[in-house]
Amino acid sequence: MTDQNVKPLVSDFSLAYGRQRSAIRELFEYGKQKAREVGSASIFDFSIGNPSVPPPPQINEAFFSLLKECDPLTLHGYTSAPGDLEVRKAIVDQINREYGCEYDEKSIYVTCGAAAALSITFRALSITGERNEFITLAPHFPEYVCYVEGQGAKLVVVLPKLPDFGISLEGIETAITPATRGIILNSPNNPTGRIYKTEELEALADLLHRKARDIGRPIYIVSDEPYRELVYEGLTTPFIPNIYKNTIVCYSYSKAFSMPGERIGYALVHPEADAARDICDAIAGSARSLGYVCAPSLVQQVVRLCAAVKPDLASYDLNRRTMYEGLTAVGYNCVKPEGAFYMFIEAPGGDAQAFSDYAKLNYNLLIVPSDSFECPGYLRVSYCVSLERIKSSMPLFDMCLKSFKREMKIK
Repeated sequence: MTDQNVKPLVSDFSLAYGRQRSAIRELFEYGKQKAREVGSASIFDFSIGNPSVPPPPQINEAFFSLLKECDPLTLHGYTSAPGDLEVRKAIVDQINREYGCEYDEKSIYVTCGAAAALSITFRALSITGERNEFITLAPHFPEYVCYVEGQGAKLVVVLPKLPDFGISLEGIETAITPATRGIILNSPNNPTGRIYKTEELEALADLLHRKARDIGRPIYIVSDEPYRELVYEGLTTPFIPNIYKNTIVCYSYSKAFSMPGERIGYALVHPEADAARDICDAIAGSARSLGYVCAPSLVQQVVRLCAAVKPDLASYDLNRRTMYEGLTAVGYNCVKPEGAFYMFIEAPGGDAQAFSDYAKLNYNLLIVPSDSFECPGYLRVSYCVSLERIKSSMPLFDMCLKSFKREMKIK
């Protein structure tokens, strides 16, 4: 029997993603292995967005009080598939107070983080038997590819408006086809830290209204918002549903509450969106078909008690300023982030993979090349580490840049 006659036993799609980690996870796992060999003090891991600030004190207090005071059978039991009713009410009440909205508990589906919220939203919006496409702006979170393709749809990537990484209306307009189901926005953006401004979102809304009329069906914004509260210098993140009603918010508490391992978030549908009720039901059906029902009960209750809690950004802001000032002082060209906890750096010589490999092998600096963000020529540094690690890494960044330029004959 020849190889070509052997029938596959598993999904080619799943096998490919299972065998190849993302560039971010690859560096992260390399760093863990290397740390076991040479000691963690010698590894400068700026690869992954793992919060370095402890959760707000209210979070641990909520865990302790729930475990101490609540009936354990109820606390650790199943909730309704879309989440406990009182939890959903607490979340939407906070959103309504903060953004002047009128959501109710039927508009929200509690999920195991933003990843689950995104996946079920993409499935809900993908029309059976048709070609389905979702547009996003580069640079984008690499996992959008598997989240979208996993639902049988296609991710279409549009280059940003440079030099400030803004929304390219021209690029989006060109990319929209009758197969377009939604536009994925991530603000503050991973990896640039860019916050999309109200005026550019309003211009995008006008474009989407016009193109929706042209193709004869709504175009939804899928707003990926794990960094919504992580903003600096007095800026705020515009709440996109207040600008464009055909918006589905996919949120995670991982970053604001510094508990990414607890996997809690939600999908939120604007009550006045086109076919809002159908979308809510389709999200619930997608969650059911993927087995994403009943997010962790205990963590849901923590969110109920802490829905109004905000993160302390002082440490991240100090890290941001220290990293930016340190890198620019030794010759790196950096995009100064407005939010999140990443810094986007121009790759010396233009080859991000080459510089990332050089920094890893020669200086134990783990920085992510931008190729998987589909915006070649940059590097992502996660500054959600200790301030001391940032300070102690600066001489290495300096030496790395100088020696790389020298070896590559870059002026």
